[in-house]
Amino acid sequence: TVGEYPVEVDIVLGGAGRLAGSVRTPDGTPVDATVTLTDVHGDVVATTRSGCDGGYVITELVAGQYTLAASSPAFRPTAVPVTVQVARETRQDIELAGGATLRGTVRAGGGRPVEDARVTLLDPAGNVRDTLTTGPDGTFRFVDLSSGEYTVIAAGYPPVATVLQVAGGDRTERDLQLGHDD
Repeated sequence: TVGEYPVEVDIVLGGAGRLAGSVRTPDGTPVDATVTLTDVHGDVVATTRSGCDGGYVITELVAGQYTLAASSPAFRPTAVPVTVQVARETRQDIELAGGATLRGTVRAGGGRPVEDARVTLLDPAGNVRDTLTTGPDGTFRFVDLSSGEYTVIAAGYPPVATVLQVAGGDRTERDLQLGHDD
């Protein structure tokens, strides 16, 4: 207050930085994603969404080192380091790759779907990546897989194994035929 009159003061961060970029797939398709910026202590500084064009903007940032992360359903989250400059716009694009999905149906010898069959997915090194049980229709689905060779084992009858190749972002389908006839 100056005398009897209130005084309003607008505080403007002199030299505040700005971070802008886009979130896209490896082939350049824009992704609607959650974009999060954290400081060197891991505290969230800002969260926003990229638009339908994949673009995002975060303003009023103090210059320094940050981690920029983006995530969206059906894609693997990605985080990259970024340095925001004083009184400048820093551009940082981020790429989200989709994990592969593997799904199929476990069937008995006569072609009937097998409910409650145990399906195990082994990674290229032979480690168990995931195990699940088929539903009433005999179906199974493994999601968010890295590219590579996997082995799928179905048990409930004599076990059956098959080796297959999946690629990032692709959807691979494989049915398994169990050893016993109906």
